[in-house]
Amino acid sequence: MTQPHPASAAQASKSLTNEQNAGAPAASNPFDDVLDVAALREKLWQSIEDAADERAIRAAVVDVLKEGQKTGRAAVAARLEAQPRNALPVTTGYTWLTDQLVTLTFEVVTERIHRNPNPTEGERLTVLAVGGYGRGEMAPFSDVDLLFLTPYKITAWAESVIESMLYILWDLKLKVGHSSRTVKDCLRLGAEDFTIRTAMLEHRFIAGYEPLADELDSKLWNTLFKGTEAEFIEAKLAERDVRHTKQGQRYMVEPNIKEGKGGLRDLQSLFWIAKYIHHTDDLRKLVRTGVFRPEEFDTFVKAENFLWAVRCHLHLASGRATEQLTFDMQVEVAARMGYVDKGGRRAVEIFMQDFFRHATSVGDLTRIFLTSLEASQQKEPPLLLRLLKRAPKMKEGYEVVNNRLAITDDAAFLADKMNMLRIFEEALRTGLLIHADAMRLISANLHLIDRDMRNDKEAQRIFLDLLLKHGNPERALRRMNELGVLSAFIPEFEPIVAMMQFNMYHHYTVDEHTIQCIWHLSEIENGHLEEDLPVASSILKDGVNRKVLYVALLLHDIGKGRDEDHSVLGAKIARKVAPRLGLNKQECATVEWLVRYHLLMSDMAQKRDIADPRTVRDFAKAVQTKERLDLLCVLTVCDIRGVGPGTWNNWKAVLIRALYRQTRRALEDGMEALNRENRGAEAKKALREALEGWDAKDLRIETGRHYPPYWQGLHVTAHKVFAELLRDIGDDEIRIDIHPDEDRDATRVCFALADHPGIFSRLAGALALVGANVVDARTFTSKDGFATAAFWIQDGEGAPYEDVRIPRLRDMISKTLRGEVLAREAIKPRDKLKKRERAFNVPTSITFDNEGSEIYTIIEVDTRDRPGLLFDLTRTLANANVYIASAVIATYGEQVVDTFYVKDMFGLKFHSENKQKALETKLRNAIAEGAERAAQ
Repeated sequence: MTQPHPASAAQASKSLTNEQNAGAPAASNPFDDVLDVAALREKLWQSIEDAADERAIRAAVVDVLKEGQKTGRAAVAARLEAQPRNALPVTTGYTWLTDQLVTLTFEVVTERIHRNPNPTEGERLTVLAVGGYGRGEMAPFSDVDLLFLTPYKITAWAESVIESMLYILWDLKLKVGHSSRTVKDCLRLGAEDFTIRTAMLEHRFIAGYEPLADELDSKLWNTLFKGTEAEFIEAKLAERDVRHTKQGQRYMVEPNIKEGKGGLRDLQSLFWIAKYIHHTDDLRKLVRTGVFRPEEFDTFVKAENFLWAVRCHLHLASGRATEQLTFDMQVEVAARMGYVDKGGRRAVEIFMQDFFRHATSVGDLTRIFLTSLEASQQKEPPLLLRLLKRAPKMKEGYEVVNNRLAITDDAAFLADKMNMLRIFEEALRTGLLIHADAMRLISANLHLIDRDMRNDKEAQRIFLDLLLKHGNPERALRRMNELGVLSAFIPEFEPIVAMMQFNMYHHYTVDEHTIQCIWHLSEIENGHLEEDLPVASSILKDGVNRKVLYVALLLHDIGKGRDEDHSVLGAKIARKVAPRLGLNKQECATVEWLVRYHLLMSDMAQKRDIADPRTVRDFAKAVQTKERLDLLCVLTVCDIRGVGPGTWNNWKAVLIRALYRQTRRALEDGMEALNRENRGAEAKKALREALEGWDAKDLRIETGRHYPPYWQGLHVTAHKVFAELLRDIGDDEIRIDIHPDEDRDATRVCFALADHPGIFSRLAGALALVGANVVDARTFTSKDGFATAAFWIQDGEGAPYEDVRIPRLRDMISKTLRGEVLAREAIKPRDKLKKRERAFNVPTSITFDNEGSEIYTIIEVDTRDRPGLLFDLTRTLANANVYIASAVIATYGEQVVDTFYVKDMFGLKFHSENKQKALETKLRNAIAEGAERAAQ
């Protein structure tokens, strides 16, 4: 019979310590502080002494055990509070406490409720723990998986015992998973289902007839498990692949602590496979057999202990069995584990960096273990590699082992430190994955990558070739990053490894985001995105300095995580790193400029009105040359696409393309190409052509009724819509056109109605009521007193509204504009923050810019996003007699930048500092009041 075992690396480590202290006096029960079992048992039997029937007995048992359970759980939780990063006393504590509850329940049920002093052979019953409970690892709200084992078909007595036990355990609010089987059932079902087989692999005797448990143990190992090792391994790895696909990579910023890549399930998979093959619960045996080195085993222990500590804190903080480390829980768990703000970084960011580094180490251990299995031919190499009929020709010093790139002589490899980089070049050249033994050798000798090597021209050439020569640089960079080579070669990169950006905008850690950006660049270069990214693709086809572009992209976020602006600090770092990578003086200057201003194009496109000639003119002056414009455009596209799936969309594409084309025109043809009057004349001409069939009088009215900003601020398609809406419109009419704008991934809503103060706010309120997110808006007043407003909106998922939803959209907007619904009151129930979003702190910043536009003052409000924010801001401006000409909304997860182009009631800019301060105070008050309401 398999005895209760350490079951994990952390517990094995503890056992090892005990062995080293052999000869010391026997330790007392390590769970004495959790629960006095003898006293609880005595109280239990006293409580049922006079009970008349089963119902009364069960009620008394539940009362006593619930009290003991509460005491025990509090004691185990206190262990975690006392040592918040030590999981072993906690996971074993919850397991032991559960054992006592199950055992005492079994005693009462079999000795009092369904007493059977002389059971027949067929009435034997054994209670086993299986799964995680069987392994001896439990978090506060882990499932209690029980196997009720009988020798033959279940008898009425055994059925009654099981039923009574389950009622008591359920009344204790335990989440019990149970099955009733014979030994024969176990063997049959285990042969058919690997999940059942895995659960039984970890069976542990709890109570009842122990010889039956011994029989199951013997038959499992000798009948079911023996000779099926390869089959079991393949099944577990297939399960792992499915799980990773479902949960996402370990770099996702809201990881699943249990099922995600690099999580506890991956560590458990290693344990299952090791136990299945080596017939041991003690993973130290993997060190003795050479599978793991002592330092790798130590990594296993630390990773498992950390992940279990996080899981236990997560359960206690949420009060339930939750496994998703959501943003709000990250803050809570970081505080519980003793993390504090440090060096300009929030405690939660430091905690999550530790989490991701442990998750990465789990991936490394998995790779090492699987390679050892392949070496012993217990696991097939990947299918793709098996399909290679012929190994590629290798350079001297390398060989192919199990279809992987291996080193022939470790000593010879280490004798030339350049090999620490050359092996990645060889891997890209041959298309082979690097053998785990080679990776272990590299990781153990990172000290060879020293200052002399970093400054060696050959090392610089190899590194740049990895970026530029083979067409898939991200593959080399990702492996170099995981092994520590990238940080050793560029020490300035090390602080951003596994660094989490605590916001809802970025999907990945900073290092993974950087590698994703470089992957997107290589995809554009390889011609895979010509249809999606025509401008960026044409820029690269026409030719740019690839060396500058790749290095700038590699370094663009290297300054993150410090107090200083990451673009400014990143430029300083680039000034040191770029020469060390072999770039000449001019190239270094361009890289430094790109890193310093890598957000410029994105900010200009998303936070400013690019229909305003001054926006393009200012951007052109900042960029200065077409070379910089081309490089910055491609870098910007890759940067946005590298944020995460779905971040890049047609809306951003349209903005970036328009800004690029207008700026290129200004740089090539001179700034006069942006002349306002020329653009107005071109727009009127385009409208006349679009309104074919209109009579001359109506055309004259339409082209003469608008001021110059109208003609430069909208595309001819919108001009045509407004022409139709305004034609013969009455003074009291409200006309609305709602149409999908597929080019921009948004729905365009056009309004035409009599102008009056606060019109923009009323329209924003109407749209907020239907749950629409405004991404861009323009309002214009005609010379004959009508307001024309165009809003581009998306639904809560960031997508255009489907056709079937547009009638309801139109109806609600109409009711609001007619005054049938008061937006201010109706919006309050909708203006709430989701729980997981409340952990973010976004400081409010409000700026006034009188230089960015010839006509308007630009008010930029950078603050925490919420459903009713735009309505609150526009209502505040309207009440202060501020005319809003246009609004540009840029959303970055929980952060939003709302930019308003405004005039005062006399049509003038806000030059007065006192007026600006008064307006800022009103806006801040509106934001604060709204935030308080949304948090309730």
